[in-house]
Amino acid sequence: MTHRIPERRPAAPGLALVVGASRGLGMAIAADLTQRGHPVVICARTGDDLETAQAQLTARRPGATVHTRVVDIGDEHAVDALVADVEETLGPIDIAIAVAGTIQVGPAETMTTEEFRDAMGTMAWGPIHLAWSVLPAMRRRGHGRIGVITSIGGMVSPPHLLPYATAKFAAVGFSDGLAAALSGTGVTATTVVPGLMRTGSHRRAQFAGDAAAEYAWFAPAASLPLLSMDVERAAARIVGGVLRGRPMVILTPLAKVGVRVRGLMPATTTRVMGLANRLLPESDRAPRELGTIRPRLVEGGEADRRLGSPLVRRLTVLGERAADTWNERRGERKEQLS
Repeated sequence: MTHRIPERRPAAPGLALVVGASRGLGMAIAADLTQRGHPVVICARTGDDLETAQAQLTARRPGATVHTRVVDIGDEHAVDALVADVEETLGPIDIAIAVAGTIQVGPAETMTTEEFRDAMGTMAWGPIHLAWSVLPAMRRRGHGRIGVITSIGGMVSPPHLLPYATAKFAAVGFSDGLAAALSGTGVTATTVVPGLMRTGSHRRAQFAGDAAAEYAWFAPAASLPLLSMDVERAAARIVGGVLRGRPMVILTPLAKVGVRVRGLMPATTTRVMGLANRLLPESDRAPRELGTIRPRLVEGGEADRRLGSPLVRRLTVLGERAADTWNERRGERKEQLS
């Protein structure tokens, strides 16, 4: 029988650490936390983006406490040092949320093992590094909230997103198992399973194969209201679920349907994904070259310029607005995605 540690909640809104918060969903989550009165530490790999995000967050809520730290969540020792520094200089971490991720879009045969390493390092090992760094102190205090942002792509593997789905499946397994392992300790882990959200992330996603053609389907899908969710609404539901200690939060109707269908008809779901794969742009690489040549990945901003489609730009109006709001456009360069 597991001994239940009495839960000791902080008297005031506790300190939140959000990794992958310089833009996109992570920045929206940080904004929601500040609206609830939590002091926040936002982290990412790029200092310039963090400074911009900090300025925007404090402008949205004057008086908000927003600290910044540069860290690569894929580096175990860097994350340990980050957590130790924050606990020593700012106080105990009550909430830790791993949001950081990378999106690589393209046919499976255009992806090398390097793309899988990049994805796994950030989205599978990253949450493990963060959780294992904050857990000892949280357990000693008898209270803590850990959130791991996974994806519907970690429940149903979509076509042309294989490295992403591989890492997200690992993140789902880790977070779900961690929630069970922490039962009765006063510390909780929440697995967040969003579908597509309007964060503007299509500007920083990386495209392989026919980059322009890949962008032509991905960007509208991440922007249209019926297919994607408003990021502020998503962030509010995510933060609410993490603070309440819910074991799982699934966002968007399509994600909920996808999870249920996969559970009831796994083989059929795989076949449907296979049909969808046939409808997407093909690669010009022969199957025998699978995984042998590292492709030149093209960022969304460059793919958009190559495509030059007025129709796609009309279909991505909401996504473009989100990119402006959530710091996804700055520099249009390859970095950590939220």
